[in-house]
Amino acid sequence: MLEAPVATPPQLLCAGDQLAERGTAFVFDVLHYREPARAFVLRFDGQVVAYLNRCLHVPTEMDWQHGEFLDGDREFIICSIHGAAYEPREGRCVGGPCGRGKLTSLQVVERDGQVYWYPSRDTQPAFPA
Repeated sequence: MLEAPVATPPQLLCAGDQLAERGTAFVFDVLHYREPARAFVLRFDGQVVAYLNRCLHVPTEMDWQHGEFLDGDREFIICSIHGAAYEPREGRCVGGPCGRGKLTSLQVVERDGQVYWYPSRDTQPAFPA
């Protein structure tokens, strides 16, 4: 009989007040399908959202400077390489060469002034606690 895998506990990412509304994202390392990758969490319209830092058009990191993902008007997540634009609340492509896809979202919650990430079967901590 196979045993169910042990769930990875939530990972503390940062203090909630580190994430200014539509500001700089907190970037962190993950393993996506056991391959090193980066992810980011930011605050948009009062909610914390997190995604893999990987454009759908070309699998490259999107920030134009470390933690800077939003366009000049602070409305969309923009890939710095080819200008693909994503809606921040759900990660849907809204323009550019990203087609009809979505960014890979990660489950995050803000609780007691802290932001936590809940790893999934596909995306795990790069450095286990």
